[in-house]
Amino acid sequence: MITAAEMMELEAESGIPVIRLMENAGKAFADALKEKINVKNKKILIVAYHGNNAGDGFVAARHLCDDSEVNVLFVGDEKKMKKETLANFKKVDSNGKIQVLNLESVDFSDYDLIIDAIFGTGINGSINDPLATLISNLSKSKSYKVSIDMPSGINPDTGEKANAFFEPDLIITMHDIKKGLESYKDKTIVVDIGIKKKE
Repeated sequence: MITAAEMMELEAESGIPVIRLMENAGKAFADALKEKINVKNKKILIVAYHGNNAGDGFVAARHLCDDSEVNVLFVGDEKKMKKETLANFKKVDSNGKIQVLNLESVDFSDYDLIIDAIFGTGINGSINDPLATLISNLSKSKSYKVSIDMPSGINPDTGEKANAFFEPDLIITMHDIKKGLESYKDKTIVVDIGIKKKE
């Protein structure tokens, strides 16, 4: 098991550029999802904020859109994206197979799968509205729910739940299981993103 800080350290020490790690993570997530469930012709909603977890989600969208109808609900601030996340957002935005939506135009009950790419390991403290309400509503959806790396609203190190948190059916986490996923390990798949394991 690994903490969020240890994971960041491993990523930095790996010498692999962030854009490559993001591509590896998004592709590994999409591949693992396809192995676990049949995504063919399913309607998928990826809910993304502006951190690196969203970047993984944008990459996953590209790797899923040949098999599924993929919509991206972007609830972040484009100006706050790091360059790697922004580059992947632009690829999604210009992809004719993927539709980028805003909150007003989304009906969660339309989707077979909802993918949480909101916070990942980047959660600290309580969540403000409108995100808190959004996360609570997503959790109530009858769709099959999947989190990328960590469910949004759950502390990656302690497992402590914020005032709003995403309750997934499946978690696909990167490199190693996060300490905060102890109680979720039965529904967690670990995928390789190219970082060597510590001896």
